[in-house]
Amino acid sequence: MISKTTIDQVYETARVEEVIGDFVQLKKSGSNFKGLSPFSDERTPSFMVSPVKQIWKDFSSGKGGNVVAFLMEHEHFSYPEAIKYLAKKYNIEVEETEQTDEQKEQANERESMYLVSEYAQKYFSEILWESEQGKAIGLTYFKERGFSDETIKKFGLGYNINQWDAFTQTALDKGYKLEYLEKTGLTIVKEQELGESKKFDRFKGRVIFPIHSMSGRVLGFGGRILTNDKKAAKYLNSPESDIYHKSKVLYGIYFAKQAIAKEDNCYLVEGYTDVIQMYQRGIHNVVASSGTALTPEQIRLINRLTNNITVLFDGDAAGLRASLRGIDLILEQGMNVKVCSFPEGDDPDSFARNNDFEEVMQYFADNSKDFIQFKTSLLVKEASNDPIKRADTVRDIVNSIAKIPDRIKKEIYIQECAKIMQISEEVLYNTLAQIDKKEYYDSTKKQKQEQKAFEVVKNDQLVEKVDIQFELERKIIELLLLYGDKEQEFEDLVLKENDEGNLVLEPEVIVAKVYEKIYLDLQEDEIELSNENFKNIYYRLIATLNETEAFSINTFLNSLDQGTVSEVSSILMEEEKYVLHDWERKDIYPKNKQMGIAQLVGETILTLRCNLIKSRIHQLQKETQDRAEGNQEVLEEILNYLQLNKLLNAKLNRVLS
Repeated sequence: MISKTTIDQVYETARVEEVIGDFVQLKKSGSNFKGLSPFSDERTPSFMVSPVKQIWKDFSSGKGGNVVAFLMEHEHFSYPEAIKYLAKKYNIEVEETEQTDEQKEQANERESMYLVSEYAQKYFSEILWESEQGKAIGLTYFKERGFSDETIKKFGLGYNINQWDAFTQTALDKGYKLEYLEKTGLTIVKEQELGESKKFDRFKGRVIFPIHSMSGRVLGFGGRILTNDKKAAKYLNSPESDIYHKSKVLYGIYFAKQAIAKEDNCYLVEGYTDVIQMYQRGIHNVVASSGTALTPEQIRLINRLTNNITVLFDGDAAGLRASLRGIDLILEQGMNVKVCSFPEGDDPDSFARNNDFEEVMQYFADNSKDFIQFKTSLLVKEASNDPIKRADTVRDIVNSIAKIPDRIKKEIYIQECAKIMQISEEVLYNTLAQIDKKEYYDSTKKQKQEQKAFEVVKNDQLVEKVDIQFELERKIIELLLLYGDKEQEFEDLVLKENDEGNLVLEPEVIVAKVYEKIYLDLQEDEIELSNENFKNIYYRLIATLNETEAFSINTFLNSLDQGTVSEVSSILMEEEKYVLHDWERKDIYPKNKQMGIAQLVGETILTLRCNLIKSRIHQLQKETQDRAEGNQEVLEEILNYLQLNKLLNAKLNRVLS
């Protein structure tokens, strides 16, 4: 168990914008930061981070919370893991008591798989540096590739000795379960005829490249064989598992994320050694697709950090073709893409090894081409003087341009393509229009097919009805969260009868804390919040504000369950999406915060009272309709409520029709 002192220190030290900035490219937006959602596929930023409140809110998925909630949502950390991650980031020493055997058994399956993977990385690294076979074979290989000791240690490279079950047996002896060794793919288990099972290492006799998540967790491994065994694959990756999804991971993203955001560009290469060699040369904003075809999920991973990708590859034809397919995917995500090919016989690994930092960067500057320049020059060369191939080439390029979401970019690329291909812009625009029309037709057809599966709903049933009571109760929670412990002068209203016998509201000035004012007013009117979530949060807030001298939103969030944390952060960040004056179209009229906390609190409570009075009047009117006689008392009560409602609205400076 982690001590409370450590947890408190982590919450006091960690900055939500710094932590989230490691995973998402954030840009200043007023007093907040804004970025693309890491939880959904979006092109318009709706992910907000508030440094003042130390919370975040993702409006596209509805998720939100504090810095720990982000790590638990994004990285699937357990609560202790999130605290440890933050402690490591901010150099805070973690105080914890030893876990019992029972507590260890309670660790969930994913956590067990992570623990096994982390142990494996340490084991392979230890074998590389300390065993004779590791030093003679593995370390020698890495040295021959030009990797320094510092680089080998940074990337956690390792070696697994060439024995059938050396790693598996050691892991079992250390208490790691075979179930998780098999689920992570580190151990292959084959059942024998007599019911016995044979166990052996997946990565035996291979140098090891650990694959990390964006937060640095070990997800899986890549292993390269060093012998000339024609039956064995040269490279072998961990199989898909609950923690490792090949299509959603980029090799080197953990080491590159800060440099990518800082440089606002990401270099994309193919293999592990390409990444490591470039990193060692000083180019840190580089990742690899790990030998697999580039996927939309991998592109979106980069898109969280930058909108610019430079694809690097060697000059062989197969590599060129693969890159073209990847470029179309990048364009679909609305990103800017450049392409840079190396001289014949070179790849990113060898080029970085044979040139210093300045030479490499200069080469990139001189040879990085916009995708349209690159693709047209490549395909035109292939088409040569063949008119049919040339026509296919034009269609191929326009197909790529059609994938760009931005209309202005499309037009610029059409103009550029027309110059290079020596063809009229009109022809290209017509071709583009045909492609767009076909895509529109296909998508419309698909939508119609999907709609057949659902019952048609009339438009008037789809009109959103605003629940005024819900909005006002939500506002009360927001006021308690933001200003609950603030002391203010309130103008209280007391209902009195004047000399003429009429009811009037007379003001009385009182000094109280915001939470006391709200609590006493609701108690006086015997008002209970109708929404169960708000009611629970309300009583938790009142109790916390009453018990603590210095209220902290972060500490309060820390005391809630994850579902309630998301609800609270949603309330706190809602103003970032909708300004308050927009409430007027909902028939709700809270004043702007600049008008003063006391006035904002007073008018919110008055508005709530008016809404409840309107509801009561409607209820009484219905009673008079249902009863044939004996309505006099009910009518008198309605008149009294109408008079009170008029007084309250006059205080709110509203005119009632």
